[in-house]
Amino acid sequence: MSGFSAEWLALREPVDHRSRNQGLQADVLDYLAQIKPVQAGSIRIVDLGSGTGSNLRALAPHLNAFQHWTLVDHDPALLQAARIALLAWADDVANSDANQTMSTGIAPVEPITITKNSKAMTIEFRCADLVNDYQAILSEPADLITAAAFFDLVAESWLAQFCAALSKPLYTVLTYDGIEKWSPPEPIDADILAAFHQHQRTNKGFGAAVGPTAPERLESLLRAQNFITACAPSPWVLDHHDRSLIAQLAKGSANAVRETRILQRDDVDRWEQLRRGATHCEIGHVDFFAYKP
Repeated sequence: MSGFSAEWLALREPVDHRSRNQGLQADVLDYLAQIKPVQAGSIRIVDLGSGTGSNLRALAPHLNAFQHWTLVDHDPALLQAARIALLAWADDVANSDANQTMSTGIAPVEPITITKNSKAMTIEFRCADLVNDYQAILSEPADLITAAAFFDLVAESWLAQFCAALSKPLYTVLTYDGIEKWSPPEPIDADILAAFHQHQRTNKGFGAAVGPTAPERLESLLRAQNFITACAPSPWVLDHHDRSLIAQLAKGSANAVRETRILQRDDVDRWEQLRRGATHCEIGHVDFFAYKP
């Protein structure tokens, strides 16, 4: 699976958090309040493609007083970064091995038990290749499977197999839907976006990615498995307060378009320079919740 730097994940985290659809999140919280958890007194959540733990930091403050999280990522360095970030985020650390420092290689990342806003959380870190290991992960006890900015990276065949294997509720946020609006608009925007979408459909580690069709494919596949589904928009709406993210977004989009060789390099360069200084843009995402009746 294609990697993302901890720096990029940190830059986007505040925007990710404010962009989550609060109405759909409330529906998820209502659902969890009504179920009988697999472990009495504690809710168990598995977060796929967890990166540095942003999804946990956004959702955990709204959940039960006792929580058990398993953060799953293929990159051991990101899991180590997640552990460090969560220790810094916590109000209190309960377990004695919490001072583990960054290690090299693929040594296991030690679990932690922390408290945040009077919520007690045990957090485990699992280094796994989701291309091949998802069935084993889905078979383990959990009240909810979560993910953020993940499903647009996977292949159609993998997504179909994942949906067929899924039996637990799924709550995934910030899946890219292909909608982008830059202000003021420029004639080349449409060509840049079409080329970017072409790049989005290249192999991100799972095979040719579904890219911006991910939200509709996910909903269709899970409805076929008799899940009840709900979708809600969660766009990034960026303005002059988000200059650093806008600049990195323009740079990343332009680099992806250059790799396709669809457009003239000079045209892409001009678009990048123009958009690096943009003061407003909107990047479309969708939040999604599915559960068995």
